[in-house]
Amino acid sequence: MKKQQNQQSSKPMESKNRIAFRGGSYSLIMTAVVLAIAIVANIFASALPATLTKYDISASKLYSITSNTKAVVNALQQDVTIYWIVQAGKEDKVIENLLSKYDSLSDRIHVVKKNPDIYPTFAQKYTDKTVKNNSLVVESGERYRYISYDDIYLQETTIYSYQSNTSFDGEGAITSAIDYVVSEKLPQLYMLTGHGEPEELPVEFRKHIEKDNIEVQTLSLPRVDAVPEDANVVMIYAPTSDISEEEKKMLTDYVKNGGKLLVIAGPTEEGILKNLYSILGDYDIEANEGVVIEGDREYYAFQTPLLLLPEMTSHEITDPLIEENYFPIMPVSLGLTIRKPSRYINGFLETSFSAFSKTAGFNLTTYEKEEGDIDGPFTLAVSIDTDNEGKIVWFTSSTFLDDLYNAYSSGANVDMAMNALSALIGEREALAIRSKSLDYNYLTISDSTSSLLKVLMIGVFPLLYLGVGIGVVWFRRRAQHEAN
Repeated sequence: MKKQQNQQSSKPMESKNRIAFRGGSYSLIMTAVVLAIAIVANIFASALPATLTKYDISASKLYSITSNTKAVVNALQQDVTIYWIVQAGKEDKVIENLLSKYDSLSDRIHVVKKNPDIYPTFAQKYTDKTVKNNSLVVESGERYRYISYDDIYLQETTIYSYQSNTSFDGEGAITSAIDYVVSEKLPQLYMLTGHGEPEELPVEFRKHIEKDNIEVQTLSLPRVDAVPEDANVVMIYAPTSDISEEEKKMLTDYVKNGGKLLVIAGPTEEGILKNLYSILGDYDIEANEGVVIEGDREYYAFQTPLLLLPEMTSHEITDPLIEENYFPIMPVSLGLTIRKPSRYINGFLETSFSAFSKTAGFNLTTYEKEEGDIDGPFTLAVSIDTDNEGKIVWFTSSTFLDDLYNAYSSGANVDMAMNALSALIGEREALAIRSKSLDYNYLTISDSTSSLLKVLMIGVFPLLYLGVGIGVVWFRRRAQHEAN
């Protein structure tokens, strides 16, 4: 009898063991299936282009490719190789991500790693400089450009705090290099000479011109019969003496025939350069004697009424600055008066109504208005659309592109000049890709929002998770009790 009872009691135990074994086997099989699916999904995802698998949630869009780059890459008709000079294990992750984006954009682009430990002389073919890790070389056919690591991560010291700001210019540098190596013809900028102009352009302005693949040549008008036909832009930069009447005629003929003229010319010790400024006179724009002094404190910088902070009006040259809240500084400027406004003439930098022009010019002894000084307001920069698609952009300060004043403006001065060149040349896709700041942007919230977040994170969410856990345990125990 006792043996029969033992046999009967062992049957439920065997049944439970079989159920447990089946449940364990099922769980093991499902785990294996899930792992197999995960492995296949990862293999499939790794084969997808980086543009589909990596998403950019950074505030400065550090990991994104702009439409300018996509247009340049999509238009490629020849292969481009990007050599990544980097030691194994020392790859910069931001550069690696960026290069993967380029590689996935076009079959024409090939990214090749070159380890300097394995290929110690590789970079010597492209540069005689000391090559840092994560530097690049972009090559197509016989053309190439070396991109130093220092040209990718830019360091700039602010004038105000002497702190170093870092920005990432990887996309701008690489896209510019691609545009350079595949372009048969680059924009030609001719600089007028023979009137006391500086021998070299300011460093930052020159760097931006080189980055935008604009070739600079000099032009002496008395030595030619006309402005060269391949000139995309003629620039007159900071002359200290006047042009001749013959030179003025050559320039005006050039503009009337569709040419583009960029003038950066302010007051001189000799006064107004009459022949030069008579070009503006042909469009009923008057150049006033003297140096502009700003009477409204909101319109000048650093307690110096000569360092003008003009109001920007909407224009293709100023709109990017307005959107980003940058303010150009115009030091030692000459004031223009537009006598007959029209839709073909756009003054895009304006003083306040409190401004006046000191007729004493460089001999001024006070910032106070005196008898004979000329009342404002004045225009400090103007864009003129002429016949046959000719165009003139004119700035009335000779020094606003100097590196010091550009630093005072946090780079806005050079950006404005480059926007002017882009407007004259015609927007090219490789232009206007600016660097991306790596400085932190702090999120500021109100006290009430801060208190609400504390209550949610410290109180509500933990209690909610605890309640869910208790509920799960209670339901499981109840289910086990009912099964028994």
